[in-house]
Amino acid sequence: MNLGHQIGTLSGNQIPTDFSTGEQPSSATASTSAVWRAPSGNLRSNSPQETVSPPMLTPPLTPRSAGDWSHLINLPTLRPDLSAACQAYATEEAGTAEWKEGGRKEEKKEVPVFVMMPLDSVSNGNTVNRKKAMNASLHALKSAGVEGIMIDVWWGLVEREAPGCYNWGGYTEILDMANKHGLRVQAVMSFHQCGGNVGDSCTIPLPKWVREEMEKDPDLAYTDQWGRRNYEYVSLGCDSLPVLKGRSPVQCYADFMRAFKDHFKHLLGHTVMEIQVGMGPAGELRYPSYPEENGTWKFPGIGAFQCYDKYMLNSLKAVAEAAGKPEWGGTGPTDAGHYNSWPEDTPFFKKDGGGWNSHYGEFFLSWYSRMLIEHGEQILLSATSVFKDTGVKISVKVAGIHWHYGTRSHAPELTAGYYNTRFRDGYLAIAQMLARYGAVFNFTCLEMRDHEQPQDALCAPEKLVRQVALATKEAQVALAGENALPRHDESAHEQILQASSLNIDGSMHEREMCAFTYLRMNPSLFQPDNWRRFVAFVKKMKEGKDGRRCWEQVEREAEYFVNATKPFVQEAALALLH
Repeated sequence: MNLGHQIGTLSGNQIPTDFSTGEQPSSATASTSAVWRAPSGNLRSNSPQETVSPPMLTPPLTPRSAGDWSHLINLPTLRPDLSAACQAYATEEAGTAEWKEGGRKEEKKEVPVFVMMPLDSVSNGNTVNRKKAMNASLHALKSAGVEGIMIDVWWGLVEREAPGCYNWGGYTEILDMANKHGLRVQAVMSFHQCGGNVGDSCTIPLPKWVREEMEKDPDLAYTDQWGRRNYEYVSLGCDSLPVLKGRSPVQCYADFMRAFKDHFKHLLGHTVMEIQVGMGPAGELRYPSYPEENGTWKFPGIGAFQCYDKYMLNSLKAVAEAAGKPEWGGTGPTDAGHYNSWPEDTPFFKKDGGGWNSHYGEFFLSWYSRMLIEHGEQILLSATSVFKDTGVKISVKVAGIHWHYGTRSHAPELTAGYYNTRFRDGYLAIAQMLARYGAVFNFTCLEMRDHEQPQDALCAPEKLVRQVALATKEAQVALAGENALPRHDESAHEQILQASSLNIDGSMHEREMCAFTYLRMNPSLFQPDNWRRFVAFVKKMKEGKDGRRCWEQVEREAEYFVNATKPFVQEAALALLH
């Protein structure tokens, strides 16, 4: 029997091996919907319906400043040991409510777990990479109680050849697979290049026609003070200018999202439950201040400001003149060190008398961070307009820059565009912007503990997560999380469980993260020990913050299930290697 038949026998269902591109029924149901506020303007777009569609472009914008285990019970095809294991899990899952004093029934709160798909899930030929392995892996994830998957929808693959010509190819197949398996989908609108960042295992450049325009006008790329260009993402300095074959970058992003909505409308709101909108390198709302490509930056360097393309400098000049300080508009800080400097090595970031804490520093950093927030707001305006009334949530990812967090200046956060210092909360402004559009604040580095990081660099990921949690609480915006680096150990799982419960102070008892996305599905995840720990981790996340059972108890209950599925999971791991 092949892997599909074996796992199908295990669950009592035949795993489909061929997927059509048509509409399919889904076992998933919507539990939440996006909060939408009417935008001040309207973005017109006529997006094509076919997999490969002809160009239909819009005019440029005017510039503006519980996992259910019951299906595994009492099936005649199950072996007795597996049946007992699944019965034990289903019994626990059936207890979805607890009785409180006075006879009132209280629903358990859980943090649903999603799993990131491989970056190269869709090939350069717009087909599914390792299709059989993908199908078997999705079934394994569903059987473990995972809520759904996250997948990057690459601009550089879908609209690669020509403006407005969208090839949804492999994405149609993968989303249909998820639908058939009853998995929900977080679709990432990835308007950045893949390659050059932590964890990037493949290279997917920006669309060919975008790169052609960037070659003609290098100032479309982010630029540092030494003239180094960064081609991961189009500079936000030209957001509203028709520099991409007659369209602005923001208009291109809006058209792409509208085409996605039109092509996958049959899945929105029940399979595709969330749209995470990429807003910078690695899909994060930030500047590319710490690029790893070619060894430019190495952890824990402070990074470098990215405001030296002509579009950014034109903005800086205009703002400085309006503030009555034209001498501040010619350039960014020139004494802020290099990518791999430390704060105390630079006049600008040093704790005593540093330029960051001067009137000029306040002016520059306010402008630099405000440009980033306005960039996010323009794209969110488009996203909420496009996905209005579809039942999907909109989310935005913010980077967890935890190194040198213990210093006064927080230099790496400043160069990335987060105006966060010992004396100023830089994440509250971002949270408030997201709240205006009902968007989810997605934050990373949840698996990290302070003591695990280099203390000479004053790393403090736990304190950073706490600050973000408090900022989102004040702004009344939903918070979701991710792990920044692949981790399969119990220590990381316990830290994620603690962070996602938002047990930060006594006032957060009724609040928890709305979702957690696990990085990432790969052969290592399906290794026996890692899989056992992962199954137990998902179980604990489903119990919520009120779960009282220890890790050892949960792992013992998971052991029967893990042992029974080991042959199939191992085969999935092998399939992913090829």
